[in-house]
Amino acid sequence: MPCQNFDYCFNNNSDELRGDSRKKIAIVGGGNWGSAIACVVGKTVKAQDDVFQPIVSMWCRDSRKPGDTTPSIAETINATHENPKYLPGRRIPSNVIATSSLLDACESAHILILVVPHQGIPQICSELRGNLRDGAHAVSLTKGISSTSENDVIRMQLISEDIEKALGVECSVLMGANLAGEVADGKFCEATIGCKSLENGEELKMLFNTPNFRIRVTTDYEAVELCGALKNIVACAAGFADGLGWAYNVKSAIIRLGLLETKKFVEHFYPSSHHTYFESCGVADLITTCYGGRNRKVAEAFIKSDKPLHIVEQELLKGQSAQGPPTAQDVFEMLEIHEITEKFPIFTSVHKIFTGEHGEQELYDSLRNHPEYD
Repeated sequence: MPCQNFDYCFNNNSDELRGDSRKKIAIVGGGNWGSAIACVVGKTVKAQDDVFQPIVSMWCRDSRKPGDTTPSIAETINATHENPKYLPGRRIPSNVIATSSLLDACESAHILILVVPHQGIPQICSELRGNLRDGAHAVSLTKGISSTSENDVIRMQLISEDIEKALGVECSVLMGANLAGEVADGKFCEATIGCKSLENGEELKMLFNTPNFRIRVTTDYEAVELCGALKNIVACAAGFADGLGWAYNVKSAIIRLGLLETKKFVEHFYPSSHHTYFESCGVADLITTCYGGRNRKVAEAFIKSDKPLHIVEQELLKGQSAQGPPTAQDVFEMLEIHEITEKFPIFTSVHKIFTGEHGEQELYDSLRNHPEYD
């Protein structure tokens, strides 16, 4: 039975006083991926109730407009154990208790699972700063890149680094070849955890690993996170190819050359990084996203229509957004700062197609004249 005393479930900070040393889990994000990971974690905590508390709190943004009396997403999940807006037809375990209060969900949690678009991370961290329990750590499932300025010099920064600096906690990452619907359905998938601390990485593996959701852990967290972000740009290129009716050979080249650009990007900004491109977060995630992900779908629809990107997203994603276009913009700006755009023609062309600066021919030429052929 789910916990009926919501105040107790979310706000009781006296676990240790009651002799309960089990770890409490909070999921930050109620979209399709957040709901899918709730399907996994809701089951693993119950199966390991000697390690984890059986109640998982889940924060869902209340996107209702003033005066709207329809149930919030959180209220709907608690009443029906389903997220009909973002993940219809999949049952969320009854021990996952949703709330529209970010602080209620997170302030007593030992492990925070962050599953929100990267544009929302600063606001969430601002609200959580100073309100987390001592010793908490986080894992980010968020795709994207960031930047920081030091002495008027702009440099690359990972979303996980943003989270660490804002919250004062260690932040690992989980990336991999896993579409939300298939994960929620319990179909076989795999993922990669990138972490600084192997102790935290192994604890997270216990939290996520199931017979059908297999986890590998590596300390090469920079490459794991960047593979997860950059694959969305390549998937947009694949979507353009699908929308333009290009041959399978062309799409295969996009995937191969996109992986090489990903590798080159990681090695430029994080030269100490190892090689994780054959992990699930690398080539497997790239292939999956180029054939089945939302970024491919949005890019295909965009190139086939004369509608603005935000209209295409509204029609296809029901209020969510594709992370490929903003990531392509962030990456392009970073490449310009470092004056290396010519080394990344696919990344550059994807951004310029979304802004209207490039068309079909420029994308095709970015493949035919790719520096990998020099």
